[in-house]
Amino acid sequence: MQEVRDASTGDVVARVSSEGIDLAGALEYARTVGHDSLAPLTFHQRAIILKKMALALTERKDELYEISARTGATKADSWVDIDGGIGVLFAYSSKGRREMPQSTVLLDGPLEPLSKDGSFLGRHIFTSLPGAALQINAFNFAVWGSLEKLAPAFLAGVPSIIKPATPTGYLAEHMVRILDESGLLPEGSVQLVSGSLPGVFDLLKLGDTVAFTGSAYTADKLRRHEAFQSGGVRFTCETDSINASVLGPDATPDTPEFTAFVKQLVTEMTSKAGQKCTAIRRAIVPSALAADVARAVADRIAERIVVGDPRDEGVTMGPLASMEQRDEVLSQVGKLVDAGGRVVVGTDQPQPSQGAFVSPMLLRFDDALTDALHEIEAFGPVASLLTYDSVDEAVDLVARGGGSLVTSVVSH
Repeated sequence: MQEVRDASTGDVVARVSSEGIDLAGALEYARTVGHDSLAPLTFHQRAIILKKMALALTERKDELYEISARTGATKADSWVDIDGGIGVLFAYSSKGRREMPQSTVLLDGPLEPLSKDGSFLGRHIFTSLPGAALQINAFNFAVWGSLEKLAPAFLAGVPSIIKPATPTGYLAEHMVRILDESGLLPEGSVQLVSGSLPGVFDLLKLGDTVAFTGSAYTADKLRRHEAFQSGGVRFTCETDSINASVLGPDATPDTPEFTAFVKQLVTEMTSKAGQKCTAIRRAIVPSALAADVARAVADRIAERIVVGDPRDEGVTMGPLASMEQRDEVLSQVGKLVDAGGRVVVGTDQPQPSQGAFVSPMLLRFDDALTDALHEIEAFGPVASLLTYDSVDEAVDLVARGGGSLVTSVVSH
């Protein structure tokens, strides 16, 4: 049994355990009852249900906002997660009705002649897989992260088993509870499992799928499982990323581009307390502008960012999602400091509080080629400042991130 606590106050919010859960039964229920109730529906019928699900969540989203504050999310953070997730349902509903047929089969391209006289033809089609979609989500977007996996699986006619991350899983649980109470879900089409799921991959079969969001290290371990290597189970993942933003040499402090760069950097550091896979981790700037950028970032944080309980008036950045996450972020910052980084904005010391608070931090590296810079991610309100002297150097530094999810360039 694991206690989950309010990110700001430390109060116990929920207790989570998967002890005694029948995972094999849940998977088989999805493959049989869930498949039989969802797969026969046409794309349009499934799309209409997705829209109704979005409307049901919209009617009760105030409940989700209230719970979301306990995860450390400000109202703006919650808007991205909750309204963003609802928007995913609306979007897939629209695509299903506008771009897909009133059928259970989607034709993939035209007929392909396979013989000279045209007597042998081939055509690819898409239809529902016979298995279950196991969806393993991260802690940072409990609603959006769940719904961005659920919506396409539902539209494809594949039953979902939602596995939220434990620190914020109580928010995902309430979202699923609202959907269940709406009476909209076809029998067995959506299930929720909480806590650890030991041995679940051993239970997967051909036709099942796994969608995972989390660390690259964990994803690499998971994809080595026999179910994915030789069992025909499909595995897709979204993992951490050392994203970059590059300031062009023409974007001097007197230009709107410089202002935009600083504004973007601070926003990405502090929105959701930096707990986003698309957050800027490396600010790559011309050597001559490094001091100006650091000073401007410090000024903007001092002017705009108030760290505290997101339920308090005026707070613009809440705590990290849990004390464990706070300790993990500070541990990663420690590795960056050991590798040569120095904190030039904020502090790498934990705040004296029961909550998981840390300050926004900007680290400065004199050696932009330091390996740790391009390999270690502190998944919180943390970015590193590094410099270049030529465009080729800037390109090389971006590439050292190993294929980031996001890179932006701010230049006139």
